[in-house]
Amino acid sequence: MTPAPDFSGGEGPPLSEAAFQRVRELIHRRAGIALNDSKRTMVYSRLSRRLRALQLDSFERYLEMLQAGGPDAAEWQEFVNALTTNLTSFFREAHHFEVLSRHLRQRAGSGPLRIWCCASSTGEEPYSLAMTAIDALGPGAPVEILATDIDTQVLQTAARGVYAQDAVARLEPSLLKRHFLRGRGGNAGFVRVRPELQALVSFRPLNLLAPSWPLTSPFDAVFCRNVMIYFDKPTQLQILQRLAAHIRPDGLLFVGHSENFTQARELFELQGKTVYRLVRPLARAA
Repeated sequence: MTPAPDFSGGEGPPLSEAAFQRVRELIHRRAGIALNDSKRTMVYSRLSRRLRALQLDSFERYLEMLQAGGPDAAEWQEFVNALTTNLTSFFREAHHFEVLSRHLRQRAGSGPLRIWCCASSTGEEPYSLAMTAIDALGPGAPVEILATDIDTQVLQTAARGVYAQDAVARLEPSLLKRHFLRGRGGNAGFVRVRPELQALVSFRPLNLLAPSWPLTSPFDAVFCRNVMIYFDKPTQLQILQRLAAHIRPDGLLFVGHSENFTQARELFELQGKTVYRLVRPLARAA
């Protein structure tokens, strides 16, 4: 077999096969992300920025520095941030929000309703959840939304709640008027989510592969969409088992359009297009 050539893209030091395989090993160990060979160009492009920022002349030196700093070194977060994909939009996979609206109305009156968004990215998804809750239950809806992500940079963007006009261009004008403030003057071309919307959402960093999750009460619904596609099957099952322990009986799990969890059918029952209902609650260990 002919060995894979070094890859440089003509812009910097080469990414050797050995270095690429080391990156794959480290990101899988750190974040559970399984990178295949097709991600080589992406790895080169994104980690090259870290080399430039740290003034390093090779990927080998970068990986040596990363590991020499120990498991708690700040650069590990930069490493994870660089290799995390954050594609999102408001009301992506719109049918999910229709299902959620019905689910919240059915559970109204049973105390505060809790929703967990496991991969909040830059905030479009958790704010879509908040808009759905307010429109389903009215102003002052007794809903708490926890929005987490492994990438600390996108969480900062999400917490600000400010978006370019293009990001909301496809939203209905009435929804836009209810839930956003238009920027004026120097902020023209941008919108900000209204304070009452932001008040429903708490943003927090969380790695789904962490030994424990700092969560308290169980959730009525969990959005874990387009996250599992980055994990191998054993890791998927491990996370699904842990999610089951944090969902209330008959609570819902929303997943991405390309995700299918037949390996966890004893825990979750398919309720429609990429929506699962918890059928076997588990004891919550962490």
